[in-house]
Amino acid sequence: MNAVVTQEERRAVDSRVVLGIVAVAVLLSSLDLFIVNVALPRIAEDFSGARISGLSWVLNAYAIVYAALLVPAGRLGDRNGHKMTFLTGLGVFVLGSALCAVAPNTGALVAFRVVQAAGAALLTPSSLGLLLAATPAERRATAVRLWVAFGGLGAALGPVLGGLLVELHWRWVFLVNVPLGIIALVVGLRLLPRPAGTGGPLPDGVGALSLIASVGSLILAVVKGQDWGWGSAGVLGAIAATLVFAAVFVISSRRHHSPVVDPGLLRVPNFTVVLANSLLFNFAFAGMLLSAVLWMQNVWGGRL
Repeated sequence: MNAVVTQEERRAVDSRVVLGIVAVAVLLSSLDLFIVNVALPRIAEDFSGARISGLSWVLNAYAIVYAALLVPAGRLGDRNGHKMTFLTGLGVFVLGSALCAVAPNTGALVAFRVVQAAGAALLTPSSLGLLLAATPAERRATAVRLWVAFGGLGAALGPVLGGLLVELHWRWVFLVNVPLGIIALVVGLRLLPRPAGTGGPLPDGVGALSLIASVGSLILAVVKGQDWGWGSAGVLGAIAATLVFAAVFVISSRRHHSPVVDPGLLRVPNFTVVLANSLLFNFAFAGMLLSAVLWMQNVWGGRL
């Protein structure tokens, strides 16, 4: 009886350790969706007055790549093991953060944000897989709520922490991830459990890349429409590319054994409604957050 109690207590301690490690990583990946909003005017000043329309890709690149790679990254974790996928993603995220902090121009910053986003996509679903594997069944609902809460905390802290760090320099917005990420990486390498992967086919890379290209082309048309002209060759070409890449994504999703989006899910009414609600909410929330920050800095005259 004592041996059973000891084993259960050890498992509970292990689950708290896992929660602590993955919480840091999830918080950082969520934080970087919103923390950069506050830094855009300072980045524009540092990069010789770069326009907000161009700097918007610092935000867009992260959001698009992160969203498009989440499902393939989760299936990669199921296939190869969540610990390896999580630590790889965390390492890539830390590397991307360090590169963003030393970026010499807007183009390099956008490219390094893509690296950041790829790492965040790898670590996010794997962090949940590790947490579920380490948590007893009766405590999993609470563990998942805490996991979600840390993601929400990162979104809420983004503008606040970003405002404080920008007072030092905008590069600290990215540098802050490096020491915290390295600590989580070292501790995770030693203490995280190693649940076995399930094998299976590789996730749909073509579908993920075509989704990124489709959304990116659409945003390019919207962002550059006023500068280039809505009837210009550049905007019409971007819209055409959007349709082509969207068609590739649909075809790949129908044919691949492990698609980014299972077409069968779209025939489930509840899933479709939740998906539409989430899309509308996140579109409004992200737009509100960016516009409020820019208004406070550029119109109201205050600095967060």
